[in-house]
Amino acid sequence: MKEAIQFEFTSKQKNLLFGFMGLGILCMIIIFFTDDALAPRFWSNFLLNSVFFTGISFIALFSIASMVTAYSGWQAVFKRVWEAYAQFLIVGLILMVIIIIGMFGGFHHLYHWADADSVAADEILQGKSSFLNKGLYTAVTIITLGVWYFFARKMRDLSIEEDQLAIGDFSAYRQIKKYSAAFLPIAAVTSAMVVWLWVMSLNAHWYSTLFAWYATSSWFVAMLSMTILTLIYLKSVGYFSKVSVEHFHDLGKFLFGFSIFWTYLWFSQYMLIWYGNVGEETIYFHDQRTNYPVLFYGNLVVNFVVPFFILLRNDTKRKVGTLVLTSAVVFIGHWMDFFLMIKPGVLHTYHEIMGHGGGGHAVLDNMAGQSAKLVADAGGHGAEAVSTFVNGFTFPGLLDVGVFLGFLAFFLYFVLVQLAKTRLEPVGDPYIGESIHHHVI
Repeated sequence: MKEAIQFEFTSKQKNLLFGFMGLGILCMIIIFFTDDALAPRFWSNFLLNSVFFTGISFIALFSIASMVTAYSGWQAVFKRVWEAYAQFLIVGLILMVIIIIGMFGGFHHLYHWADADSVAADEILQGKSSFLNKGLYTAVTIITLGVWYFFARKMRDLSIEEDQLAIGDFSAYRQIKKYSAAFLPIAAVTSAMVVWLWVMSLNAHWYSTLFAWYATSSWFVAMLSMTILTLIYLKSVGYFSKVSVEHFHDLGKFLFGFSIFWTYLWFSQYMLIWYGNVGEETIYFHDQRTNYPVLFYGNLVVNFVVPFFILLRNDTKRKVGTLVLTSAVVFIGHWMDFFLMIKPGVLHTYHEIMGHGGGGHAVLDNMAGQSAKLVADAGGHGAEAVSTFVNGFTFPGLLDVGVFLGFLAFFLYFVLVQLAKTRLEPVGDPYIGESIHHHVI
C-alpha cells in the first residue's frame, strides 16, 4: 500500500463519528429531562467527560514538551498525533466555561463550596473559602487553559514551519525547545491547581496531597492508550507506514510503566490515609468501598492487573492485537477512574444542597427512580450514602456510556480535522531520521 503523507478525512469516517456524537447528544437530552432537581447526573456527566478529554490533550502537550526538552527523538515520526490532541485544549476551555456559567447561573450545584448557604453554615468551607470560591475557580480555569492552548498552538505552528525551512535550518526547532522548557514548570503548577479545583474540591471537606499526582497519572495512561489505538487505526488505513513495531514497543513500555506508576500512587494515597486513620480523611475511601465496591475494586483490576500481566512480557508489546485489547480496556478503565473521582462527590453534594446533610437524623431520598438512604452525622457534612443502587452514580448506566461515546467521537473528530490540515510526517524535525530508524530489539 502506498503511503499517504496527507490525511484525508473521509465522508464515511465523518458520518460514523457524527452518528456517535448524535448518540451522545440524545443521551444528554434524555438524562436532562429525566434527571432529578438540580440535574446532578446531567452536569456530572458533562464535567466528567470535559475534564477527562481536556486532561488527555494537556498530557499530549506535556509529553511533547518533556521529550523535546530531554532531546528525545524516537517519537518524532508520530508527533503530529500528539500535536492534534493538544489542540483540543481550546475546546476544553469552552467546555469548562460552560461549567463556570452554570455555576454562576445556579444551573448546577456540583460544588458544595459554591453554595452560599452551605458555606455560611459550615466552618470548614469558610476556612477554605479563600481558595474554594467562584472567582478563583474561574480565573484559574480560564487563565490556565488559555496559557496551555497558547503553548499548544505556538509549538504546533513552529512544528509545521520546520517543514518549510531549508535543510539544516533548525531555527524553528530551537524556538520549540524554548517554549517547551518554559511550559514544563508552568504545567507542573497549573495542572495541580486545576485538578484540585475541578475534581478534588467536589469533596470539599477532604483533601490529599497526592491527589493531583494521582489524577494526572490517570490522564497520562489514558493518553498513551489512546495514542496506541489512534496509530494502529491510522496505520491500518494506509497512514504512518514508518511507525514500526519498535515504536509500538516503546509506547507499550510507557503504557506498562505508567500503569505501575498510577498503581503506586493509588496504593500510597490509600495506605497513608488508612494507616493514619483520621476520620476526615478515611471517609473518602470508606464511602467508595461501601457504596461503590464494583468501581473501587474494579479500578485496580482493570488499570493495574490487566496491563501488568499482559504487558509484562516483551513480545506482547509488539503484537497489534494485544496492544489494541489492552489499550482499549485501560482507556475505558481510566475513564471509570475519573467516574469514581467525580460521581460520589457530586451525589453527596446533591444530598447536602437538598437539605439531607444535617440534623443528626436519617432521611430517605428518591433519585432517578432509585431509593437512596442517607445517614448524617451530627457534624452536618459527614453524610454518608449507604444507599441502594443509584443509576448513573453507583455505576455508569447506558445513558452515561452513550454520553462518553459522544464526547469520544467529538474528540476524535476534532483530532482528525487537525491531522488533515498538514502532512503527517514532520520532515523538518531534526530527529525524524532517528525516529524512522528507531530500533529497540
